[in-house]
Amino acid sequence: MKSIYNLYKINLNIENIKTNSKEIEEGDIFACVKGNSNRHDFVNEAIEKGARLLIVSKKDNYKIPYIKVKNVDKELIKILKFFYNDYLNINLIGVTGTDGKTTTATIIRDMLENTAYIGTNGVISDRMNEPLNNTTPSIEKTYYYLNRLYKEGIKNVAIEASSEGLLNNRLEGLKFKRAILTNITEDHLNVHKTIDNYIKCKRKLFNKLSNDGIAILNRDDIYYNRFKTIKNKKLTYGKNRYSTLRIINFKEKENQTIIKYRYKHKEYEVVSPLLGEFNVYNLSAAILTLLSYSIDFNNIKSLVNKVKTPSGRVEFLDYNQDYKIIIDYAHTENGIKNILTFLNKIKRNRIITVTGAAGGREVENRSKKGKVLQSLSDIVIYTMDDPRYEKVLDIIDMMVDKRRDNYIIEENREIAIQKALDIAKTEDIVAILGKGRDKYMAIKDYKIYYSDINVLDKYFKEL
Repeated sequence: MKSIYNLYKINLNIENIKTNSKEIEEGDIFACVKGNSNRHDFVNEAIEKGARLLIVSKKDNYKIPYIKVKNVDKELIKILKFFYNDYLNINLIGVTGTDGKTTTATIIRDMLENTAYIGTNGVISDRMNEPLNNTTPSIEKTYYYLNRLYKEGIKNVAIEASSEGLLNNRLEGLKFKRAILTNITEDHLNVHKTIDNYIKCKRKLFNKLSNDGIAILNRDDIYYNRFKTIKNKKLTYGKNRYSTLRIINFKEKENQTIIKYRYKHKEYEVVSPLLGEFNVYNLSAAILTLLSYSIDFNNIKSLVNKVKTPSGRVEFLDYNQDYKIIIDYAHTENGIKNILTFLNKIKRNRIITVTGAAGGREVENRSKKGKVLQSLSDIVIYTMDDPRYEKVLDIIDMMVDKRRDNYIIEENREIAIQKALDIAKTEDIVAILGKGRDKYMAIKDYKIYYSDINVLDKYFKEL
């Protein structure tokens, strides 16, 4: 609880700041930001739940004290900075890109001392593990968690900066010490419409760098040149000979990847527990981040041993079966291509892939995904994946590459997974893509409880 007298000359003690009336608790401020709906319509609900003060842009006969301002969104940042001012003491590391954000941020958290993580997998530190509804949470939640993490003793936080989060200003007012670009592919254009808009949105993270902040860029990315004009110091990673951290080569094995790097005219060999070429790039971004803090490369080599495969990403599951089962969140064309390319390198028999496509987004990419799926899998079982307001069979029809006959359609995802397991033979790989460790299925406006892991657990338990 904190007094806001120095801010508004009102003798009120406030618990927290909220922009969602459903999350209001006794003693909170309710800020009527613009959002996707008029938050002023939810003032009564906020008051009933115990709001103590309103921040509004229009006068009314409100039942509790209120502050009228011209722009609630700007005022919210002012309040957050006043209320959660401990966030200034935390070193922020932002990670953006189409694919690889979660893995890169998680690797940094594993390797860099006193570091927490905020992103798809929640808020994670040594003492905290709390889920989030969005990859980049709402602005007030970000400030709230940063404040809590500081009080826990955390010095660094690796934050996933999604394009949607940047578009909706969920990182407004924050200054970053490091900003990382993983890659840019033509996904998520359902929101941004054009690749130019998408890149501009990603660049917003780099505009949030402090004066001494450093940009860490993938030199091999086809859109690298669009980030060269960033004013801050730039470090690069990749196979390109001019990369600050150059990937000379790597050898992929079933349980590890051996990578040879060149850095400051010296060569180093790193043994990574992460699999796939895409994870070579994710690890490289993380290693270069640590090098930017003047951590010795030989120390980093030992820190790589602490890296764990992020939950739901290239995650192999063991039920004592005689074939492999892997779950992964891959849902973009590039993400699907990356994971299946890796699996083709280690496969000894067939690849059976279970996946779908989310409703209400990236309609133009569905056929592209289908072509990748059916060209890199022996069998594809198309099924539901967060259909929202679309019909599952309509989505699947857009995905199927009808020139090939290596596909099965099963609308029910649980039955689709069961079918894949039923037909799996010795040394096959069953790849279940799209949901990872999600615990919901988005149908219309609801999130129905659902888990691929639970389906697998149930199948083998009954077996």
